[in-house]
Amino acid sequence: MKHTKVKDLLNSAKPLDDVLVKGWVRTFRNNQFIALNDGSTINTIQCVVDFENTPAETLKRITTGAALSIKGNLIPSQGAGQKYEIQVKSFEILGDSDPEKFPMQPKKHSLEFLRENAHLRVRTNAFGAIMRVRSVLSFAIHQYFQEKGFVYVNTPIITGSDAEGAGEMFHVTTLPIFHGKMFEKIDFESKTNLSKFQGLITQYITNFKNIVGFEHLESLNTLLNEFSENISFEDILILKPNQLQDLKFKFSKAQLNQINNSDVFKKIVSKLDSSDSYNKVFNSLEREIKFVCKQNNWNFKRKRKPKTITLTTFAFFNSFDLNKQKEDFFGKETNLTVSGQLEAETYAMALGQVYTFGPTFRAENSNTSRHLAEFWMVEPEVAFNDLDANMDLAEDFIQYVIKYAMDRCQDDLAFLNQRLADEEKQKPTAERSEMGLLEKLQFVLENNFKRVSYTEAIDILKNSKPNKNKKFNYIIEEWGADLQSEHERFLVEKHFKCPVILYDYPAKIKAFYMRLNDDAPQNRQTVRAMDILFPGIGEIVGGSQREERLDVLQQKIADLGIDEKELWWYLDTRRFGTAVHSGFGLGFERLVLFVTGMGNIRDVIPFPRTPQNAEF
Repeated sequence: MKHTKVKDLLNSAKPLDDVLVKGWVRTFRNNQFIALNDGSTINTIQCVVDFENTPAETLKRITTGAALSIKGNLIPSQGAGQKYEIQVKSFEILGDSDPEKFPMQPKKHSLEFLRENAHLRVRTNAFGAIMRVRSVLSFAIHQYFQEKGFVYVNTPIITGSDAEGAGEMFHVTTLPIFHGKMFEKIDFESKTNLSKFQGLITQYITNFKNIVGFEHLESLNTLLNEFSENISFEDILILKPNQLQDLKFKFSKAQLNQINNSDVFKKIVSKLDSSDSYNKVFNSLEREIKFVCKQNNWNFKRKRKPKTITLTTFAFFNSFDLNKQKEDFFGKETNLTVSGQLEAETYAMALGQVYTFGPTFRAENSNTSRHLAEFWMVEPEVAFNDLDANMDLAEDFIQYVIKYAMDRCQDDLAFLNQRLADEEKQKPTAERSEMGLLEKLQFVLENNFKRVSYTEAIDILKNSKPNKNKKFNYIIEEWGADLQSEHERFLVEKHFKCPVILYDYPAKIKAFYMRLNDDAPQNRQTVRAMDILFPGIGEIVGGSQREERLDVLQQKIADLGIDEKELWWYLDTRRFGTAVHSGFGLGFERLVLFVTGMGNIRDVIPFPRTPQNAEF
């Protein structure tokens, strides 16, 4: 006999005889009333047991979390709250649940506690609702693009390029990152804790290599080998001040001066000196190394950062001999992707309109409510679309998927709406949201998105009361500032009171592939970029018209120190049949966060991956 879903039983047009239902016990009252849920709906169905004719030992096994198979008749409910209940004829306990050990008891748990039990939290009403909404939104995304004639493209997860140019990527290698000689020199008390240190070093190494360029590193390696056949980066990876003697027998003072004065070395120093990213990562790494070492009682001392880089400090930036990269699995440096955009562009230039929907990875050490190390991205790319058409597409797309979820997840969204309302009541009046969850969703559907240039937005923010009264954490002082979440939310929630699309951003704060505006003055160069801002969340979509002109793109790549050889295939799309094209990226978890009204992005993905957390 095939079992019927709880959702279908509760929606039945009439009572039914001899139904079979399977699910998990939420509550069991008075040795008689089982609240059963099978995940098909947020609602439970009440199953009434004939407790007088059921052995006491069997009744004791009906506990929260236990899996049951129940046969009976679907009859009109005798109590309030639901249309039907099941009059139980027989039941079988498929799986026991020890009430002393099962953590998901029928009470309110903190979100922190539920994150620690992510494998079981979906059995709660809130997370069951969130994950059903997430599933419907995911389907709606595919449905929208398929209806519009887009081709779904699976872009690589392992890549040799960095689409964002941020350098915050997870390195993929089959080579050992750390070597025995380095272990001996650091004098760790516990080698089992090296993995904590490894992530910090790898983050720094990746950033450094992206800034200086792999070609320069290879050139330096060749230069060093000219002076000593025995020199090995793994030997001098990390050195304490009292270990500098290790190098003296290999290099004379004159040789060291010659190395430090070489053109290759000077270019590396110049790039590092002019890189804000390098300084930020260096300072962040310094703090974290000290913290990790203190936690583990490690005897580790770093030389202070020199004004000009030297051979010994340079050695710290390398995880292994550069020549060994040819022995790696792919024969080159590879990383987990931060975006499928570049690859999707190549397909758009043949198929017209494509989209990707897959996992992406950022090695940002950000423990915030808006960041994940692993998340899902939706990235459409459309040939012959300019920025205006791109904004039209993004607005229509977002409204479609939100309406799709509202039409199909009414019970779940009603529950999440009430949950958010209860949470808001606990906050001070000044901090409460002006709109409930369902109001906020309807607000996005009913309002056209306001389109505002970055320049206009900066003027509004500079003259705003929070900025003048220094209420913003980041005060807006001049054109060119990178907008923070507080600025974005002010524009949406306080000033315009509708969703906002900002466009034409300063070139210096946006990626290399965005089309440069020709009519802007040199000191205010802008690109055809756009961000969509939502109430309560800030940026939810980022996109641009792509730079289709080969010469301009090559110049931008050169200015940023990106190795053109690594992007030869991307540049080919500008050599052969180039055309105006545009696209955008939507962080799927940001969308789910908005639609469900949750406050932390870790609560809208089944198993969140964050710094120091890869459980489950």
